[in-house]
Amino acid sequence: MSGTATLGAAGSDRTGWVGGLWDRKLAHYPDTGMRIFSLTLVVLTTVVLYYELYVGASVATLIIGDFKMSFLFYVNISVVSNLVGAFASLIAGLSDRFGRANLVVYGLLLTGLLVAFAIPNTSNEYVFATLVVLVGFVEGIILVATPALVRDFSPQVGRATAMGFWTLGPVCGSLVVALVANHTLPLAPTLADWRTQYEICGVVGIVMFVACFLGLRELSPQLRDQLMVSMHDRALIEARAKGIDVEATLAHPWRQVLKLNIVASAFAVSVLLLIYYAAVGFFTIYFATIFGFSLTAANGIDTWYWGVNAVVLVIVGLLSDRLRVRKPFMIVGGVLAAVMTIVFLTKATQPHTSYYEFVVIISLLAAGLGIAYTPWMASFTETVEAENPALTATGLAVWGWILRIVVSVSFFVLPFVVSSVTPLVEQGATVAATAKAIAPELAIVEAHPKLFAELARYPKVTDAPPALLGLAIKEVGIAKLQAVAKVSPELHYVLTEGPKVAAAAKSSPHQWQTWWWVCVAGEIVFLPLVLLMAGRWSPAAAKDDLDKHEAAVAAELAKLGVVPAGGE
Repeated sequence: MSGTATLGAAGSDRTGWVGGLWDRKLAHYPDTGMRIFSLTLVVLTTVVLYYELYVGASVATLIIGDFKMSFLFYVNISVVSNLVGAFASLIAGLSDRFGRANLVVYGLLLTGLLVAFAIPNTSNEYVFATLVVLVGFVEGIILVATPALVRDFSPQVGRATAMGFWTLGPVCGSLVVALVANHTLPLAPTLADWRTQYEICGVVGIVMFVACFLGLRELSPQLRDQLMVSMHDRALIEARAKGIDVEATLAHPWRQVLKLNIVASAFAVSVLLLIYYAAVGFFTIYFATIFGFSLTAANGIDTWYWGVNAVVLVIVGLLSDRLRVRKPFMIVGGVLAAVMTIVFLTKATQPHTSYYEFVVIISLLAAGLGIAYTPWMASFTETVEAENPALTATGLAVWGWILRIVVSVSFFVLPFVVSSVTPLVEQGATVAATAKAIAPELAIVEAHPKLFAELARYPKVTDAPPALLGLAIKEVGIAKLQAVAKVSPELHYVLTEGPKVAAAAKSSPHQWQTWWWVCVAGEIVFLPLVLLMAGRWSPAAAKDDLDKHEAAVAAELAKLGVVPAGGE
Protein backbone atom coordinates (compact mmCIF):
# COMPACT_ATOMS: atom_id res chain seq x y z
CA MET A 1 0.00 0.00 0.00
CA SER A 2 1.02 3.61 -0.38
CA GLY A 3 2.45 5.23 2.72
CA THR A 4 1.43 8.69 1.57
CA ALA A 5 -1.99 7.84 0.21
CA THR A 6 -3.45 5.72 2.97
CA LEU A 7 -1.49 6.21 6.14
CA GLY A 8 -2.35 9.31 8.14
CA ALA A 9 -1.49 11.14 11.29
CA ALA A 10 -3.61 12.78 13.92
CA GLY A 11 -5.35 15.88 12.66
CA SER A 12 -6.61 16.81 9.24
CA ASP A 13 -5.32 18.71 6.27
CA ARG A 14 -8.74 20.31 5.85
CA THR A 15 -10.32 22.13 8.75
CA GLY A 16 -12.45 24.55 6.77
CA TRP A 17 -11.48 28.04 5.60
CA VAL A 18 -12.14 29.76 8.92
CA GLY A 19 -10.71 26.99 11.11
CA GLY A 20 -7.64 26.83 8.90
CA LEU A 21 -6.75 30.38 9.85
CA TRP A 22 -5.95 29.12 13.36
CA ASP A 23 -5.61 25.33 13.09
CA ARG A 24 -2.78 25.18 10.56
CA LYS A 25 -1.62 21.58 11.07
CA LEU A 26 -0.94 19.26 8.12
CA ALA A 27 -1.78 15.61 8.70
CA HIS A 28 0.47 14.41 5.85
CA TYR A 29 4.04 15.29 4.99
CA PRO A 30 3.64 17.72 2.06
CA ASP A 31 4.68 17.09 -1.52
CA THR A 32 7.64 19.00 -2.95
CA GLY A 33 5.57 21.92 -4.26
CA MET A 34 3.82 22.57 -0.95
CA ARG A 35 7.05 22.07 0.96
CA ILE A 36 8.92 24.65 -1.14
CA PHE A 37 5.98 27.06 -0.87
CA SER A 38 6.03 26.74 2.93
CA LEU A 39 9.78 27.19 3.12
CA THR A 40 9.55 30.24 0.86
CA LEU A 41 6.96 31.84 3.13
CA VAL A 42 9.13 31.18 6.18
CA VAL A 43 12.23 32.66 4.52
CA LEU A 44 10.37 35.77 3.32
CA THR A 45 8.85 36.16 6.78
CA THR A 46 12.28 36.07 8.35
CA VAL A 47 13.60 38.65 5.88
CA VAL A 48 10.74 41.02 6.68
CA LEU A 49 11.01 40.57 10.46
CA TYR A 50 14.72 41.30 10.44
CA TYR A 51 14.12 44.27 8.15
CA GLU A 52 11.76 45.59 10.82
CA LEU A 53 14.24 44.87 13.58
CA TYR A 54 17.25 46.47 11.86
CA VAL A 55 15.68 49.42 10.02
CA GLY A 56 16.77 51.88 12.70
CA ALA A 57 20.46 51.17 12.13
CA SER A 58 20.39 52.84 8.70
CA VAL A 59 19.27 56.15 10.20
CA ALA A 60 20.84 55.85 13.65
CA THR A 61 22.50 59.27 13.50
CA LEU A 62 19.18 60.90 12.52
CA ILE A 63 17.31 59.20 15.37
CA ILE A 64 19.97 60.18 17.91
CA GLY A 65 19.92 63.77 16.66
CA ASP A 66 16.13 64.06 16.51
CA PHE A 67 15.55 62.86 20.06
CA LYS A 68 18.82 64.40 21.30
CA MET A 69 19.56 61.10 23.00
CA SER A 70 23.07 60.05 23.97
CA PHE A 71 24.85 57.28 22.12
CA LEU A 72 24.83 55.31 25.39
CA PHE A 73 21.03 55.60 25.58
CA TYR A 74 20.71 54.51 21.95
CA VAL A 75 22.92 51.46 22.52
CA ASN A 76 21.09 50.52 25.70
CA ILE A 77 17.87 50.28 23.71
CA SER A 78 19.52 47.40 21.84
CA VAL A 79 20.79 45.95 25.12
CA VAL A 80 17.31 45.81 26.63
CA SER A 81 15.73 44.69 23.35
CA ASN A 82 18.09 41.74 23.07
CA LEU A 83 17.71 40.87 26.75
CA VAL A 84 13.92 40.81 26.44
CA GLY A 85 14.28 38.87 23.18
CA ALA A 86 16.41 36.28 24.98
CA PHE A 87 13.58 35.36 27.34
CA ALA A 88 11.07 35.54 24.50
CA SER A 89 13.15 32.84 22.81
CA LEU A 90 12.65 30.60 25.83
CA ILE A 91 8.90 31.16 25.62
CA ALA A 92 9.03 30.13 21.95
CA GLY A 93 10.40 26.75 23.02
CA LEU A 94 6.77 25.95 23.91
CA SER A 95 6.09 25.75 20.17
CA ASP A 96 7.22 22.10 20.41
CA ARG A 97 3.99 21.58 22.32
CA PHE A 98 1.63 24.19 20.87
CA GLY A 99 2.90 24.72 17.32
CA ARG A 100 4.93 27.33 15.46
CA ALA A 101 2.87 28.79 12.62
CA ASN A 102 0.53 31.01 14.63
CA LEU A 103 3.46 32.52 16.51
CA VAL A 104 4.88 33.59 13.15
CA VAL A 105 1.62 34.80 11.61
CA TYR A 106 0.36 36.93 14.48
CA GLY A 107 3.86 38.07 15.38
CA LEU A 108 4.02 39.56 11.88
CA LEU A 109 0.77 41.42 12.48
CA LEU A 110 2.00 42.92 15.74
CA THR A 111 5.39 44.02 14.44
CA GLY A 112 3.89 45.40 11.23
CA LEU A 113 1.51 47.65 13.18
CA LEU A 114 4.24 48.77 15.58
CA VAL A 115 6.72 49.64 12.83
CA ALA A 116 4.25 51.21 10.39
CA PHE A 117 2.23 53.32 12.82
CA ALA A 118 3.44 53.35 16.42
CA ILE A 119 7.17 54.00 16.13
CA PRO A 120 6.96 56.74 13.42
CA ASN A 121 4.52 58.68 15.62
CA THR A 122 6.68 58.47 18.72
CA SER A 123 6.99 61.74 20.62
CA ASN A 124 10.03 61.08 22.80
CA GLU A 125 12.96 58.74 23.21
CA TYR A 126 11.41 56.71 26.05
CA VAL A 127 8.33 55.76 24.05
CA PHE A 128 10.58 55.03 21.07
CA ALA A 129 12.74 52.75 23.22
CA THR A 130 9.72 50.92 24.64
CA LEU A 131 8.29 50.19 21.19
CA VAL A 132 11.64 49.02 19.81
CA VAL A 133 12.01 46.67 22.78
CA LEU A 134 8.53 45.28 22.08
CA VAL A 135 9.55 44.55 18.48
CA GLY A 136 12.64 42.80 19.89
CA PHE A 137 10.43 40.65 22.11
CA VAL A 138 8.43 39.40 19.13
CA GLU A 139 11.58 38.86 17.07
CA GLY A 140 13.01 36.72 19.89
CA ILE A 141 10.04 34.38 19.47
CA ILE A 142 10.31 34.31 15.68
CA LEU A 143 14.03 33.56 15.93
CA VAL A 144 13.02 30.17 17.32
CA ALA A 145 9.77 29.49 15.46
CA THR A 146 11.01 30.09 11.90
CA PRO A 147 14.12 27.87 11.95
CA ALA A 148 12.02 25.22 13.68
CA LEU A 149 9.61 25.35 10.74
CA VAL A 150 12.53 25.12 8.29
CA ARG A 151 13.81 22.04 10.12
CA ASP A 152 10.33 20.47 10.06
CA PHE A 153 10.04 20.87 6.27
CA SER A 154 13.63 19.84 5.40
CA PRO A 155 15.18 16.38 5.89
CA GLN A 156 18.82 16.25 6.99
CA VAL A 157 19.83 15.62 3.38
CA GLY A 158 19.12 19.13 2.12
CA ARG A 159 19.04 20.73 5.58
CA ALA A 160 22.03 23.03 4.99
CA THR A 161 20.48 24.38 1.78
CA ALA A 162 17.20 25.06 3.57
CA MET A 163 18.99 26.69 6.50
CA GLY A 164 21.06 28.70 4.04
CA PHE A 165 17.85 30.18 2.67
CA TRP A 166 16.51 30.74 6.20
CA THR A 167 19.69 32.56 7.14
CA LEU A 168 18.94 34.93 4.28
CA GLY A 169 16.40 36.35 6.74
CA PRO A 170 18.74 38.39 8.92
CA VAL A 171 21.18 38.96 6.07
CA CYS A 172 18.64 40.04 3.45
CA GLY A 173 16.80 41.98 6.12
CA SER A 174 19.99 43.97 6.65
CA LEU A 175 20.51 44.19 2.88
CA VAL A 176 17.00 45.56 2.36
CA VAL A 177 17.60 48.12 5.12
CA ALA A 178 20.76 49.32 3.39
CA LEU A 179 19.24 49.31 -0.11
CA VAL A 180 16.09 51.20 0.86
CA ALA A 181 18.05 53.78 2.83
CA ASN A 182 20.65 54.12 0.09
CA HIS A 183 17.97 54.85 -2.54
CA THR A 184 15.50 56.94 -0.53
CA LEU A 185 17.61 59.06 1.83
CA PRO A 186 19.07 61.22 -0.99
CA LEU A 187 15.59 61.97 -2.37
CA ALA A 188 12.95 64.38 -1.10
CA PRO A 189 13.27 65.73 2.47
CA THR A 190 10.25 63.70 3.57
CA LEU A 191 11.96 60.47 2.46
CA ALA A 192 15.14 61.49 4.26
CA ASP A 193 13.22 61.57 7.55
CA TRP A 194 13.99 58.50 9.70
CA ARG A 195 10.26 58.04 10.30
CA THR A 196 9.65 57.37 6.61
CA GLN A 197 12.09 54.45 6.74
CA TYR A 198 9.96 52.86 9.46
CA GLU A 199 6.71 53.52 7.59
CA ILE A 200 8.01 51.86 4.40
CA CYS A 201 9.21 48.91 6.45
CA GLY A 202 5.95 48.54 8.36
CA VAL A 203 3.85 48.42 5.19
CA VAL A 204 6.04 45.58 3.90
CA GLY A 205 5.49 43.76 7.20
CA ILE A 206 1.70 44.04 6.98
CA VAL A 207 1.73 42.69 3.40
CA MET A 208 3.80 39.71 4.60
CA PHE A 209 1.32 39.11 7.42
CA VAL A 210 -1.53 38.83 4.91
CA ALA A 211 0.43 36.30 2.83
CA CYS A 212 1.20 34.10 5.86
CA PHE A 213 -2.29 34.53 7.31
CA LEU A 214 -3.66 32.93 4.18
CA GLY A 215 -0.93 30.43 3.32
CA LEU A 216 1.33 29.31 6.18
CA ARG A 217 0.84 25.77 7.55
CA GLU A 218 2.89 23.40 9.74
CA LEU A 219 3.32 19.67 10.33
CA SER A 220 1.25 17.90 12.94
CA PRO A 221 3.22 16.99 16.11
CA GLN A 222 3.21 13.29 15.16
CA LEU A 223 5.09 14.10 11.94
CA ARG A 224 7.48 16.79 13.14
CA ASP A 225 8.50 14.83 16.27
CA GLN A 226 10.37 12.26 14.17
CA LEU A 227 13.84 12.26 12.65
CA MET A 228 13.78 12.55 8.86
CA VAL A 229 17.13 11.96 7.19
CA SER A 230 15.98 12.01 3.55
CA MET A 231 12.76 12.14 1.56
CA HIS A 232 12.96 8.33 1.38
CA ASP A 233 11.85 8.36 5.05
CA ARG A 234 8.51 9.96 4.20
CA ALA A 235 6.40 6.82 4.05
CA LEU A 236 7.94 5.40 7.22
CA ILE A 237 7.37 8.64 9.13
CA GLU A 238 3.70 8.68 8.19
CA ALA A 239 3.40 4.99 9.08
CA ARG A 240 4.91 5.62 12.51
CA ALA A 241 2.86 8.78 13.14
CA LYS A 242 -0.22 6.91 14.37
CA GLY A 243 1.75 5.42 17.22
CA ILE A 244 3.57 8.55 18.38
CA ASP A 245 2.86 9.53 21.98
CA VAL A 246 3.42 13.29 21.75
CA GLU A 247 3.24 13.87 25.51
CA ALA A 248 5.90 11.23 26.18
CA THR A 249 8.32 12.71 23.65
CA LEU A 250 7.97 16.15 25.26
CA ALA A 251 8.53 15.06 28.88
CA HIS A 252 11.18 17.06 30.77
CA PRO A 253 12.18 19.10 27.69
CA TRP A 254 14.84 21.32 29.29
CA ARG A 255 16.53 18.38 30.98
CA GLN A 256 16.83 16.73 27.57
CA VAL A 257 18.35 19.68 25.70
CA LEU A 258 20.59 21.32 28.30
CA LYS A 259 23.56 19.19 27.26
CA LEU A 260 27.16 20.31 26.75
CA ASN A 261 27.13 19.78 22.99
CA ILE A 262 24.02 21.93 22.56
CA VAL A 263 24.91 24.70 25.00
CA ALA A 264 28.57 24.96 23.92
CA SER A 265 27.76 25.06 20.21
CA ALA A 266 25.11 27.74 20.82
CA PHE A 267 27.67 29.83 22.71
CA ALA A 268 30.21 29.23 19.94
CA VAL A 269 28.08 30.73 17.19
CA SER A 270 27.00 33.59 19.47
CA VAL A 271 30.58 34.80 19.92
CA LEU A 272 31.36 34.16 16.25
CA LEU A 273 28.56 36.60 15.41
CA LEU A 274 29.85 39.46 17.57
CA ILE A 275 31.23 41.06 14.39
CA TYR A 276 27.90 40.47 12.63
CA TYR A 277 25.91 42.27 15.31
CA ALA A 278 28.45 45.08 15.37
CA ALA A 279 27.89 45.40 11.62
CA VAL A 280 24.12 45.48 12.08
CA GLY A 281 24.14 48.12 14.79
CA PHE A 282 27.23 50.21 14.26
CA PHE A 283 28.85 49.93 10.82
CA THR A 284 26.95 53.00 9.61
CA ILE A 285 28.10 55.02 12.63
CA TYR A 286 31.64 53.62 12.35
CA PHE A 287 32.10 54.53 8.69
CA ALA A 288 30.52 57.97 9.20
CA THR A 289 32.48 59.02 12.30
CA ILE A 290 35.89 57.47 11.58
CA PHE A 291 36.15 57.86 7.81
CA GLY A 292 33.72 60.70 7.10
CA PHE A 293 31.50 58.71 4.74
CA SER A 294 27.98 60.07 4.21
CA LEU A 295 25.01 58.01 5.38
CA THR A 296 24.39 57.05 1.76
CA ALA A 297 27.98 55.87 1.24
CA ALA A 298 28.06 54.02 4.58
CA ASN A 299 24.85 52.20 3.67
CA GLY A 300 26.37 51.46 0.27
CA ILE A 301 29.28 49.63 1.94
CA ASP A 302 26.78 47.76 4.09
CA THR A 303 24.95 46.70 0.92
CA TRP A 304 28.06 44.94 -0.36
CA TYR A 305 28.55 43.21 2.99
CA TRP A 306 25.03 41.82 3.15
CA GLY A 307 24.86 41.00 -0.56
CA VAL A 308 28.00 38.88 -0.53
CA ASN A 309 26.95 37.21 2.72
CA ALA A 310 23.55 36.30 1.25
CA VAL A 311 25.02 34.68 -1.88
CA VAL A 312 27.64 32.71 0.08
CA LEU A 313 25.06 31.40 2.58
CA VAL A 314 23.08 29.68 -0.17
CA ILE A 315 26.04 28.40 -2.19
CA VAL A 316 27.71 26.92 0.88
CA GLY A 317 24.43 25.29 1.93
CA LEU A 318 24.26 23.52 -1.43
CA LEU A 319 27.92 22.42 -1.19
CA SER A 320 27.52 21.21 2.39
CA ASP A 321 24.52 19.09 1.42
CA ARG A 322 26.25 17.70 -1.65
CA LEU A 323 29.33 16.66 0.38
CA ARG A 324 27.17 15.73 3.41
CA VAL A 325 29.59 17.37 5.87
CA ARG A 326 29.35 20.52 8.01
CA LYS A 327 32.43 20.85 10.21
CA PRO A 328 35.07 21.48 7.50
CA PHE A 329 33.03 24.44 6.25
CA MET A 330 32.66 25.83 9.77
CA ILE A 331 36.41 25.71 10.36
CA VAL A 332 37.32 27.28 7.00
CA GLY A 333 34.70 30.00 7.43
CA GLY A 334 35.73 30.78 11.00
CA VAL A 335 39.40 31.12 10.05
CA LEU A 336 38.61 33.37 7.06
CA ALA A 337 36.36 35.57 9.21
CA ALA A 338 39.07 35.95 11.86
CA VAL A 339 41.74 36.84 9.31
CA MET A 340 39.56 39.42 7.56
CA THR A 341 38.45 40.97 10.86
CA ILE A 342 42.12 41.52 11.69
CA VAL A 343 42.66 43.16 8.28
CA PHE A 344 39.53 45.26 8.84
CA LEU A 345 40.65 46.51 12.24
CA THR A 346 44.05 47.65 10.93
CA LYS A 347 42.21 50.17 8.73
CA ALA A 348 40.76 51.98 11.76
CA THR A 349 43.94 54.06 12.02
CA GLN A 350 44.12 54.65 8.27
CA PRO A 351 41.48 57.37 7.73
CA HIS A 352 42.12 57.65 4.01
CA THR A 353 41.05 54.05 3.31
CA SER A 354 38.86 54.19 0.22
CA TYR A 355 35.28 53.08 -0.25
CA TYR A 356 36.27 50.18 -2.52
CA GLU A 357 39.04 48.98 -0.20
CA PHE A 358 36.36 48.53 2.44
CA VAL A 359 34.10 46.82 -0.09
CA VAL A 360 36.75 44.17 -0.74
CA ILE A 361 37.63 43.67 2.94
CA ILE A 362 34.12 43.36 4.30
CA SER A 363 33.00 41.24 1.35
CA LEU A 364 35.63 38.64 2.27
CA LEU A 365 34.68 38.98 5.94
CA ALA A 366 31.03 38.43 5.03
CA ALA A 367 31.99 35.40 2.94
CA GLY A 368 33.83 33.85 5.89
CA LEU A 369 30.83 34.25 8.18
CA GLY A 370 28.54 32.79 5.51
CA ILE A 371 30.79 29.76 5.01
CA ALA A 372 30.70 29.07 8.74
CA TYR A 373 27.10 29.92 9.58
CA THR A 374 24.91 27.92 7.18
CA PRO A 375 26.58 24.56 8.00
CA TRP A 376 26.44 25.51 11.68
CA MET A 377 22.66 25.99 11.53
CA ALA A 378 22.23 22.63 9.84
CA SER A 379 24.58 20.89 12.25
CA PHE A 380 22.95 22.48 15.30
CA THR A 381 19.49 21.19 14.40
CA GLU A 382 21.03 17.78 13.72
CA THR A 383 22.79 17.92 17.11
CA VAL A 384 19.43 18.62 18.79
CA GLU A 385 17.76 15.83 16.78
CA ALA A 386 20.41 13.41 18.02
CA GLU A 387 19.08 14.08 21.54
CA ASN A 388 15.35 14.21 20.68
CA PRO A 389 13.86 15.30 17.33
CA ALA A 390 10.62 16.25 19.09
CA LEU A 391 12.43 19.05 20.95
CA THR A 392 13.82 21.01 18.02
CA ALA A 393 12.20 24.29 19.07
CA THR A 394 13.33 23.79 22.67
CA GLY A 395 16.92 23.33 21.49
CA LEU A 396 16.61 26.39 19.27
CA ALA A 397 15.21 28.26 22.27
CA VAL A 398 18.44 27.52 24.14
CA TRP A 399 20.39 28.88 21.17
CA GLY A 400 18.15 31.96 20.94
CA TRP A 401 18.52 32.67 24.66
CA ILE A 402 22.31 32.34 24.67
CA LEU A 403 22.66 34.36 21.47
CA ARG A 404 20.58 37.23 22.82
CA ILE A 405 22.35 37.25 26.18
CA VAL A 406 25.75 37.42 24.47
CA VAL A 407 24.56 40.23 22.20
CA SER A 408 23.06 42.14 25.15
CA VAL A 409 26.28 41.91 27.11
CA SER A 410 28.36 42.96 24.09
CA PHE A 411 26.12 45.95 23.36
CA PHE A 412 26.21 46.96 27.03
CA VAL A 413 30.01 46.83 27.14
CA LEU A 414 30.68 48.45 23.74
CA PRO A 415 29.95 52.11 24.72
CA PHE A 416 32.45 51.84 27.56
CA VAL A 417 35.09 50.44 25.23
CA VAL A 418 34.29 52.93 22.44
CA SER A 419 33.42 55.91 24.65
CA SER A 420 34.46 58.40 21.95
CA VAL A 421 31.38 57.70 19.84
CA THR A 422 29.07 59.85 21.98
CA PRO A 423 30.77 63.24 21.37
CA LEU A 424 31.37 62.37 17.71
CA VAL A 425 27.75 61.43 17.06
CA GLU A 426 26.15 64.07 19.28
CA GLN A 427 28.39 67.06 18.52
CA GLY A 428 30.72 66.15 15.65
CA ALA A 429 28.53 67.19 12.72
CA THR A 430 27.27 70.36 14.46
CA VAL A 431 30.76 71.47 15.44
CA ALA A 432 32.02 70.91 11.91
CA ALA A 433 29.10 72.80 10.32
CA THR A 434 29.36 75.70 12.77
CA ALA A 435 33.14 75.96 12.33
CA LYS A 436 32.69 76.05 8.55
CA ALA A 437 30.04 78.79 8.79
CA ILE A 438 32.26 81.07 10.90
CA ALA A 439 35.59 80.08 9.37
CA PRO A 440 36.84 83.70 8.82
CA GLU A 441 36.05 84.75 12.39
CA LEU A 442 37.48 81.50 13.76
CA ALA A 443 40.72 82.14 11.85
CA ILE A 444 41.00 85.56 13.52
CA VAL A 445 40.63 84.01 16.96
CA GLU A 446 43.12 81.25 16.23
CA ALA A 447 45.64 83.82 14.99
CA HIS A 448 45.50 85.67 18.32
CA PRO A 449 44.93 82.97 20.95
CA LYS A 450 46.24 84.84 24.02
CA LEU A 451 44.28 87.99 23.24
CA PHE A 452 40.98 86.20 22.76
CA ALA A 453 41.59 84.00 25.79
CA GLU A 454 41.60 87.23 27.82
CA LEU A 455 38.55 88.62 26.01
CA ALA A 456 36.66 85.36 26.61
CA ARG A 457 36.60 86.17 30.31
CA TYR A 458 33.94 88.82 29.61
CA PRO A 459 30.36 88.20 28.41
CA LYS A 460 30.77 90.80 25.64
CA VAL A 461 33.85 92.31 23.98
CA THR A 462 32.62 95.77 24.99
CA ASP A 463 32.70 94.70 28.66
CA ALA A 464 36.48 94.32 28.53
CA PRO A 465 38.60 96.96 30.33
CA PRO A 466 39.54 99.94 28.11
CA ALA A 467 43.20 98.96 28.06
CA LEU A 468 42.43 95.40 26.86
CA LEU A 469 39.87 96.67 24.39
CA GLY A 470 42.33 99.19 22.98
CA LEU A 471 44.98 96.49 22.62
CA ALA A 472 42.49 94.27 20.78
CA ILE A 473 41.56 97.06 18.36
CA LYS A 474 45.21 97.80 17.73
CA GLU A 475 46.15 94.12 17.23
CA VAL A 476 43.27 92.87 15.03
CA GLY A 477 41.47 96.02 13.87
CA ILE A 478 38.04 97.27 14.81
CA ALA A 479 36.26 95.71 11.80
CA LYS A 480 37.58 92.22 12.53
CA LEU A 481 36.88 92.65 16.23
CA GLN A 482 33.27 93.58 15.49
CA ALA A 483 32.93 90.59 13.16
CA VAL A 484 34.12 88.26 15.90
CA ALA A 485 31.79 89.88 18.42
CA LYS A 486 28.76 89.21 16.17
CA VAL A 487 29.36 85.45 16.20
CA SER A 488 30.54 85.14 19.78
CA PRO A 489 27.91 82.45 20.77
CA GLU A 490 28.91 80.29 17.82
CA LEU A 491 32.59 80.83 18.59
CA HIS A 492 32.05 79.91 22.21
CA TYR A 493 30.32 76.67 21.12
CA VAL A 494 33.08 75.70 18.70
CA LEU A 495 35.88 76.58 21.11
CA THR A 496 34.17 74.69 23.96
CA GLU A 497 32.97 71.57 22.15
CA GLY A 498 35.60 71.47 19.40
CA PRO A 499 38.43 70.20 21.63
CA LYS A 500 36.16 67.43 22.97
CA VAL A 501 35.25 66.35 19.45
CA ALA A 502 38.90 66.52 18.36
CA ALA A 503 40.00 64.40 21.33
CA ALA A 504 37.26 61.87 20.58
CA ALA A 505 38.24 61.74 16.91
CA LYS A 506 41.82 61.02 17.92
CA SER A 507 41.00 58.21 20.36
CA SER A 508 38.07 56.67 18.50
CA PRO A 509 40.04 54.58 15.95
CA HIS A 510 42.06 52.89 18.70
CA GLN A 511 38.96 52.24 20.79
CA TRP A 512 37.21 50.64 17.82
CA GLN A 513 40.29 48.51 17.21
CA THR A 514 39.97 47.17 20.75
CA TRP A 515 36.40 46.13 20.05
CA TRP A 516 37.29 44.48 16.75
CA TRP A 517 39.94 42.45 18.63
CA VAL A 518 37.13 41.24 20.96
CA CYS A 519 35.30 40.07 17.83
CA VAL A 520 38.43 38.25 16.64
CA ALA A 521 38.60 36.48 20.01
CA GLY A 522 35.00 35.32 19.55
CA GLU A 523 35.82 33.95 16.10
CA ILE A 524 38.75 32.00 17.53
CA VAL A 525 36.66 30.58 20.41
CA PHE A 526 34.15 29.34 17.84
CA LEU A 527 36.65 27.01 16.16
CA PRO A 528 37.29 24.34 18.85
CA LEU A 529 33.70 24.29 20.11
CA VAL A 530 32.30 23.09 16.77
CA LEU A 531 34.09 19.80 17.41
CA LEU A 532 31.32 18.94 19.89
CA MET A 533 28.60 19.07 17.24
CA ALA A 534 27.02 16.22 15.30
CA GLY A 535 28.31 15.33 11.85
CA ARG A 536 31.15 13.72 9.97
CA TRP A 537 34.38 15.25 8.70
CA SER A 538 34.68 12.92 5.72
CA PRO A 539 32.20 12.97 2.80
CA ALA A 540 32.82 9.24 2.27
CA ALA A 541 31.94 8.42 5.88
CA ALA A 542 28.84 10.61 5.68
CA LYS A 543 27.68 8.84 2.51
CA ASP A 544 28.22 5.47 4.16
CA ASP A 545 26.01 6.60 7.09
CA LEU A 546 23.26 7.64 4.67
CA ASP A 547 23.42 4.33 2.78
CA LYS A 548 23.10 2.37 6.02
CA HIS A 549 20.18 4.53 7.15
CA GLU A 550 18.27 4.07 3.89
CA ALA A 551 18.82 0.32 4.03
CA ALA A 552 17.40 0.28 7.57
CA VAL A 553 14.38 2.35 6.45
CA ALA A 554 13.70 -0.01 3.56
CA ALA A 555 13.87 -2.99 5.89
CA GLU A 556 11.45 -1.43 8.38
CA LEU A 557 9.00 -0.48 5.62
CA ALA A 558 9.10 -4.03 4.30
CA LYS A 559 8.39 -5.37 7.79
CA LEU A 560 5.38 -3.02 8.03
CA GLY A 561 4.20 -3.96 4.54
CA VAL A 562 4.37 -0.35 3.35
CA VAL A 563 5.26 0.48 -0.23
CA PRO A 564 6.48 4.09 -0.58
CA ALA A 565 4.48 6.21 -3.03
CA GLY A 566 6.18 6.82 -6.35
CA GLY A 567 8.82 4.24 -5.56
CA GLU A 568 10.47 6.48 -2.96
